[in-house]
Amino acid sequence: MLLCRVSAASHALARWGGRSHRAGGLLRRAIPFSSSRCCAVDSGEGGSAKGQYRDTVLLPRTDFPMKLTGQKLLDRELEIQQECGFANLYSWQRERKAKKEFCLHDGPPYANGDPHVGHALNKILKDIRNRFEMLRGRQVHYVPGWDCHGLPIELKALGELGRSGLSPLQIRQKAREYAEGAIARQKAAFQRWGVMADWDQCYYTYDGAYEAAQLKVFKIMHSKGLIYQDYKPIFWSPSSGTALAEAELEYNPEHVSRAIYSTFPLITLPPKVVTERGDIESVSVLVWTTQPWTIPANQAICYMPNAQYSIVKRADNSQLLLVAMERTASVAAMLGTELESVGTFTGSQLEGGVCKHPTIPDKEVPLLPANHVTMAKGTGLVHTAPAHGMDDYSVASHFKLPVECIVDEDGKFTEAAGPELHNLSVMKEGTDKVISMLKESGALVKEEQCIHSYPYDWRTKLPVIIRPSKQWFINTASLKDKAKEALQNVRVLPESAKGNLLAMLDRRTYWCISRQRSWGVPIPVFYHRDTGEPLVNKHTVSHIAELFREKGSDCWWELPIETLLPPEVLQKSKAGPVTDYVRGEDVLDIWFDSGASWAAVLEEEMEVDSQEPESGFRWLPAPLRKPLVTESDSRADAYVEGKDQIGGWFQSSLLTSVAVRKKAPYKSLLVHGFAISERGEKMSKSLGNVVDPDTVINGEKDSGLPPYGADVLRWWVAESNIFSEVQIGPTALNSAKDSISKLRNTLKFMLGNLHGFDPLTQAVDPKEMHYIDQYMLHLLREYSMKVTDAYSEFDAGRVIRVLQAFITRDLSSFYFSIIKDRLYCQPKDSLGRRSCQTVLEEILDGLTRSIAPILPHLAEEVYLHAPGHDKGDTLFKTGWIKSSSVWRRPGLEEAVEGACAIRDAFLSSIPGKNAAQYNLTIAIEPSLLFELMESLQEEPSSTSSQLAELMMAARVNLTSQLPRDLPSDALLNHGTFLINLEGGVIREDSTYDIAVVPSSAARCPRCRRYTAEAADCLCPRCQTVVSQAGHAP
Repeated sequence: MLLCRVSAASHALARWGGRSHRAGGLLRRAIPFSSSRCCAVDSGEGGSAKGQYRDTVLLPRTDFPMKLTGQKLLDRELEIQQECGFANLYSWQRERKAKKEFCLHDGPPYANGDPHVGHALNKILKDIRNRFEMLRGRQVHYVPGWDCHGLPIELKALGELGRSGLSPLQIRQKAREYAEGAIARQKAAFQRWGVMADWDQCYYTYDGAYEAAQLKVFKIMHSKGLIYQDYKPIFWSPSSGTALAEAELEYNPEHVSRAIYSTFPLITLPPKVVTERGDIESVSVLVWTTQPWTIPANQAICYMPNAQYSIVKRADNSQLLLVAMERTASVAAMLGTELESVGTFTGSQLEGGVCKHPTIPDKEVPLLPANHVTMAKGTGLVHTAPAHGMDDYSVASHFKLPVECIVDEDGKFTEAAGPELHNLSVMKEGTDKVISMLKESGALVKEEQCIHSYPYDWRTKLPVIIRPSKQWFINTASLKDKAKEALQNVRVLPESAKGNLLAMLDRRTYWCISRQRSWGVPIPVFYHRDTGEPLVNKHTVSHIAELFREKGSDCWWELPIETLLPPEVLQKSKAGPVTDYVRGEDVLDIWFDSGASWAAVLEEEMEVDSQEPESGFRWLPAPLRKPLVTESDSRADAYVEGKDQIGGWFQSSLLTSVAVRKKAPYKSLLVHGFAISERGEKMSKSLGNVVDPDTVINGEKDSGLPPYGADVLRWWVAESNIFSEVQIGPTALNSAKDSISKLRNTLKFMLGNLHGFDPLTQAVDPKEMHYIDQYMLHLLREYSMKVTDAYSEFDAGRVIRVLQAFITRDLSSFYFSIIKDRLYCQPKDSLGRRSCQTVLEEILDGLTRSIAPILPHLAEEVYLHAPGHDKGDTLFKTGWIKSSSVWRRPGLEEAVEGACAIRDAFLSSIPGKNAAQYNLTIAIEPSLLFELMESLQEEPSSTSSQLAELMMAARVNLTSQLPRDLPSDALLNHGTFLINLEGGVIREDSTYDIAVVPSSAARCPRCRRYTAEAADCLCPRCQTVVSQAGHAP
């Protein structure tokens, strides 16, 4: 059997090309890499050789600085950006030929303030992926954009002036100037962070061409009946004076409402209740609400048809109340009295009941069934005011109830609410008055404070109300199923975010897209002076879109209506004379603005009515269109934004794209968390925990914060768990700084040992390399595949973990400690040294490229110092890691891994000792493991074999059994090593024994190995090197 194994091994070695003096050397197949094979080694007293041999030792030499701090760091980063053409890199890669494209569509940040760490998290995360894709040869499509319209910008631009006395054009001018200033500041910051883009060709939602594209989307959706005008309840912000969409709300979980329990006396008992209990009289329906101000607008009380309801008698005053059976115990506890049931009915038996309104004489309200009634809180009977609730409105629509609005745009009761309530603020004194009126009528049962989640205006931070208004809507209910179907073909990271996206789609039955402000894209609608009927169709919208493209949307206010609505458009529209019409005053929701960005930035042509070929977007400026490379799929490869966009940009983009093109605008979504303080708090100026990215980069003297530079900020982004909240502060930044410093140290070691090496002329063929060098190429290939996979998954954190493990385990603790003797003490041009330098150059190049997407400044700095490049070359123009499949050598792993297992046993026998002071005897019975070790050491005993180098011992003896005459102080150990070759065809569990004894040789004064015959004498190797170099003493 042994001969068979040896024969198989010999054939494998012959095919691989390895040679052994006595057997066959290395085998072909490899087993998986063992993470336990490396131990840190103290190579003894380091430092350069002293005295006369100092100049004969080839110590590292490089101008690459170990550290860059303070102003030098900042200056160097800016020099790198300038010298390496950061500003022109995006344009360069757009012009080169590429087989594939990667499109990351930029969600436009809001142009209403200074750059913050949320921007840094988002933009750097995108840039890391873009730079990776560009490095691996793809043509990146990334057009930065800004969301420029909307109330927040308008409010900040006007400041204390308010809108009084200003025309829409004056307001728009101030808002535009404010947005332009914010864009300039944000753009400068993004460039300083090293974000790759053509910063002269961005998209802006206030650009005329963009607005025209947006109106094309509006036109197509309107023509499909998806956009309509209606009178229905919407979220209204009295503090902003405008309608708001769900995405413009912030829910305050600590909002305090004055909740009340109120009675509505039953004046007509439900017929089925009378039939069953005709003796019951004077029953009141008990309701609960957190919004007492809506009681005057009540039109009905709703019940759950399938639930059980009871008429109960209060023990303290004999009052009869109708409540849900499930809520009886809670109501009794609230009232502080016992409740005796005098009759039980199903909800459906309540049909036909009629109540008396508690504050409006002679007003009657019916009992009606509804599906939105729940038993979670209250009484199981729901006060229904169709003008002030979405579910309430649905009930009104079904039962044809009136929808009467008694609240104006300022959040005050109108005259229709009655003289007692007129002009009172519904959220303040209006609530007081309604509660007082209920008390006076005897309907108030109890008032209590209720702390609950309540919607607030996202900018003014004040409560909103629900009130009906005539607005423009998108019928999202008819789009939901198609949107859900489109999402099935979208990959969402993390996967849990897809469920949130689907849930938000389910909750959104319609989308209010009209806003009562000046700073936005005007809704292209004209109204008849007398009837108020809207005039909007494909002819009117196409004409307005063309005007916006040429002149910008200011022309809606600047041009006479005769130009906006010319005779040919009126004729096509079959409308009356232009004097019959006035232009509308509402603008589009900014979520519709940004939600249509795919149309302006990604589209070549839209799927439109073939009868109207001019509807395509081919007329848009080239930079705002996506030049397709190999396919006509105009979906972006990725959208990358914060989790707040699940109900915002992700959703609005999906709905508009599905409506127009029947597909999602993206192939994948990445949803990241928010940046928070190191204490886990939301950043707030009042708390004093805001981290300014400019301060992170440039430092701050007052706070003592040092300048970290852009790469530290980028490392923080890459290292963070982006799917949760991302903490930032001095601890995180100092950790990032220290990690980069350690990385610089590793890179400096390799650069220093590559001094004078020309990889173009002095590189060694892998087949001629030392086996440990070949093995490192094998590990480098594994490393490159791991980081490539991680980058492809948007997992820069895994890239950093793989990088740090490779440096710590495979380089610093293993390879670097082994090769120093060969690098420093062997002849400059020896095969062994050049072999090592060839591998170091490959590792340096691979590491530098692998960190480049995260640390572009450091990567280019290293590249400028690295050998083998033409002047003017930059790393980002020379591609991704250049690993080769031939580096994965069959049998190589077994040879080195087997030696490493023995090495671990050797080092564990001498903990804390200098391995160079010991001789090592390795005894292995004839086996595959013995043959593998022979590949590393052909002689029975050697001080200079590859096996001796790997063991870092003074001398290694390789034998089939341990000598019988071992000295008494010999340290013994043993172990096993599993060999798995030819895919398991050859499998052997080999044993080995070792003996460790102190070396009797003296320490060489040049190489400091214990291989000299006497003290102060050079070892044979160093004698040869010194004499050949002409440095003999």
